[in-house]
Amino acid sequence: MPSNSDRPAEAESEPEAESEPEAEHEHEHGREEDGGSKRGGTAGRTLYLVATPIGNLEDITLRALRVLREVDRILAEDTRRSRALLEAHGISNRLERLDDHVVARKLEATLARLVSGESIALITDAGTPLVSDPGGMLARAAIDAGIQVVAIPGATAVTTALLLSGLGADGFRFIGFLPRSGRERAEAVAGIARDPLPTVLFESPHRLKDTLDELAGAMGSNRRGAVARELTKLHEEVRRGTLASLADATRETPRGEITLVIEGDAPHAGDASTDAVDHALDAAFAAGLRPAEAARDVARALGLRRADVYARAVARTRRGQ
Repeated sequence: MPSNSDRPAEAESEPEAESEPEAEHEHEHGREEDGGSKRGGTAGRTLYLVATPIGNLEDITLRALRVLREVDRILAEDTRRSRALLEAHGISNRLERLDDHVVARKLEATLARLVSGESIALITDAGTPLVSDPGGMLARAAIDAGIQVVAIPGATAVTTALLLSGLGADGFRFIGFLPRSGRERAEAVAGIARDPLPTVLFESPHRLKDTLDELAGAMGSNRRGAVARELTKLHEEVRRGTLASLADATRETPRGEITLVIEGDAPHAGDASTDAVDHALDAAFAAGLRPAEAARDVARALGLRRADVYARAVARTRRGQ
């Protein structure tokens, strides 16, 4: 139902304007969705998790701007970057640092301020707080303390990259950053290889080449992907192709923030006995091949999907067999 400001001026003089109080009530309810009225529409004793632009400073909601103006203070991962955002939108508010180095030390004092009635906004360098960023400790502590926590949604590199990749349709999986190394990383790659849904993940520029090589080795040279760089910024770039071609094209360390989209696993046919696969893997391991190399050779020899054989190879190395 439209608010009063959306109605023509002559509507007030009509005798059947009985719906006016209801419209006003709906409008006020919309303002109270943040928990009440403290300054404008923000509520005291509330922690706001506010999404900020991932690049273009115009990609922020009106609700987010209102909350950032009205809260008692703003906690930011990087105060210099956040101050530029606030100044671009004419916001002058108390801005304090809250990153991984200080969150534990400031946790008790921040909770005390919330309990005493303050409203506080938590923002990150870019995107949504708590998504591969610090601040989770504060949010969990606030929830445990009975503090109201309100999310203000906005721009995200995850769905932006998925849209631009051309690989998303009926769903996707987001995993943040891959583990740096070891068994956890191998198991994560195996999970991506076998997932029928596209996978979205973040990667640092200096690890991009190695990650693409590893993904191509585990999933085969024909699996498609997309590398999205500097999304919504002036030098935005999206490269699409097979994982092998993307790896070959990454000859130099790129600049900026990277989001990867990996095509989901396709339906397949073909089977071989577990014993046959294990025997072939054992022979490959005995020859000194790594799991990705063993999966490549065994899949080719037995006519199987590399993703399935790679997952089996990782499982056998995990069990020490």
